[in-house]
Amino acid sequence: MSSLLNPCRSCGKTGLKLILSLGETPLANRLLTSDQVTEPEPKYPLDLAFCPHCTLVQITETVPPEQLFRDYVYFSSFSNTVLENAKKIATRLIGDRHLSPDSLVVEIASNDGYLLQYYHQQKIPVLGIEPAVNIATVAQNQRGIPTLSEFFGETLAQELKQQGKQADLIHANNVLAHVPDLNGFVAGINILLKEHGTAVIEVPYLKELIDRVEFDTIYHEHLCYFSITAIDCLFKRQGLVIVAVEELPIHGGSLRLFVEKERTGINRRSAQVLDLLEAEKNWGVNQFKFYQGFRQNIEDLRQNLLKLLGELKSQNKTIAVYGASAKGSTLLNYFGIDKNLVDFVVDRSKIKQGRYTPGTHLPIYDPKKLLEVMPDYVLLLTWNFADEILEQQAEYRQLGGRFIVPIPDVKVF
Repeated sequence: MSSLLNPCRSCGKTGLKLILSLGETPLANRLLTSDQVTEPEPKYPLDLAFCPHCTLVQITETVPPEQLFRDYVYFSSFSNTVLENAKKIATRLIGDRHLSPDSLVVEIASNDGYLLQYYHQQKIPVLGIEPAVNIATVAQNQRGIPTLSEFFGETLAQELKQQGKQADLIHANNVLAHVPDLNGFVAGINILLKEHGTAVIEVPYLKELIDRVEFDTIYHEHLCYFSITAIDCLFKRQGLVIVAVEELPIHGGSLRLFVEKERTGINRRSAQVLDLLEAEKNWGVNQFKFYQGFRQNIEDLRQNLLKLLGELKSQNKTIAVYGASAKGSTLLNYFGIDKNLVDFVVDRSKIKQGRYTPGTHLPIYDPKKLLEVMPDYVLLLTWNFADEILEQQAEYRQLGGRFIVPIPDVKVF
């Protein structure tokens, strides 16, 4: 593969190597109204590349954040799994960090207050930072979470610090991948954090993406795909240290990082951090050849899924889709799954119902439509919540409906 001229989003060096191209695709969360279905959709290149200098895997195109995030359709609270995980980590950190009414907990990309509500309920002061105005309004009006509708970076961090607001604890869940200015964002965390504070940062794990062929998590909002090696380089550059790490099953495999300000001779890295850095070296995180089989694995998956769907259609089986998700948009568009193969989409989010999927223009309904029309099969695109959704749809399954889970390989339940 030839080298690209794009500077790396982390280290700034050129010479990125192209891993794969998913072509020009629509914005994954730009769900369409009935009026927009007949209008041309904006599409952008979706190319994945590797930096041989700092190992960061990233896409090469940057769509302006204002276009992506000011009016957003993903509400975290629609997932029971996300809420359960949020309550668990909040309860744990309140005890571990001895948080009190004198503390401050900040979440960057706080969405609808799904996490901060659990601190707020314990009388611990909180501040949400959420650029999507529609979602920030829900957090404030329905949950009473003070929320700034701003993009986070060095400038906002300095403003908050000057106002006397520094955090004992900062959460940043599944936001770092969305940030065009990585170094400015991480520098902002350092500024906003108290001297002995902790940042808890969750990111989808690159190794799981590669090993489990989770290519559908590649879309324009996700600018970067992190190994602990790449994120360690980024944090060190901005005076932060990863002191502990946990591997989580959520979102197809994630890392939870515990980060502190660098203090000479004081920071102690856990054995898990050191072990994971060594393990990544062994599996070739810093070598382009590790990523070269990814394209073929995606093609194999595509052929297997299209073969199954084609066989079912030839038997006059009806097929619906569960999940009007961003990852679903990538899979439908890249695999070419449209109205010729599937009939409609269902999703729990009322914000999404009544709209249409990007590119493929499938109508989106409430999940109760599955019981109303009883399609023979449902293609589950929100496979990262498979257990939760299969349980929710127990009645549909008891009546004979079956689910197709496409990732990491095609299975029928």
